[in-house]
Amino acid sequence: MIIPAIDILNNKIVRLYQGKYDLVQYYDYDIYNLIENYLTHGAQVIHIVDLAAARDPDIKRNVIFNNIMHDFKNFIQLAGGIRSHADIERCLLNGAKRVVIGSAVINQMNTVKNWIQYYGNEYIVAALDIHVINNKNYVFIHGWSKNTNICLEDILQKLSVAGIKYVLCTDISKDGTLLGPNFKLYKKLVNQFSNICFQSSGGVSKLSDITELCKIGISGMIIGKSLLDNKFSILEAMQCWQKGSSPVLM
Repeated sequence: MIIPAIDILNNKIVRLYQGKYDLVQYYDYDIYNLIENYLTHGAQVIHIVDLAAARDPDIKRNVIFNNIMHDFKNFIQLAGGIRSHADIERCLLNGAKRVVIGSAVINQMNTVKNWIQYYGNEYIVAALDIHVINNKNYVFIHGWSKNTNICLEDILQKLSVAGIKYVLCTDISKDGTLLGPNFKLYKKLVNQFSNICFQSSGGVSKLSDITELCKIGISGMIIGKSLLDNKFSILEAMQCWQKGSSPVLM
């Protein structure tokens, strides 16, 4: 499944380069018009990121995100700043299809297990953002600014036992670069954790990247910059995915 991504900062659509807030690119697209365009062309899930909340745990979520969840009910996968039971409940009640849990997966693993049991694994996405350092996949948190020194595979093993269904994995070095996904990483994850539906993120720049990720067995593909930069259209991406994949419920 193609999952268009829209990152929002200061009420504007943006893209960060490798997750760096000082390397931000602003776009002139209207947020609502862009979401409607993606849905019109067949997207079933839109990945919305609250970058301000992702960076600052104390910030109050901007009302625009509540409006988006409400107005596009059951289509929004919301990420950024979701760190508590109250955060999850508020988002789901506002109309989010799923919520993305990032830092809490590292800092509150037992609590995350309880959330999976309480809400069900259809509503929780674990986001694991990594940098490859000395051939090891280290997980970063707090808006990609802090190295946990914990290996990705160790966290995935715990999440697998906890019953997680969706995991969003980003190679930070690829994010916003249009340099191609980390195919080696995703192939390894799909083969090692066959019970998890992986969402890839970062690096897609051409339709052949989509085809290759389909071959690997990725369940969902989050695409942001290449759509915003018109490397290809949402319709072309959807058609490419449909040709290259078997039906997957996402």
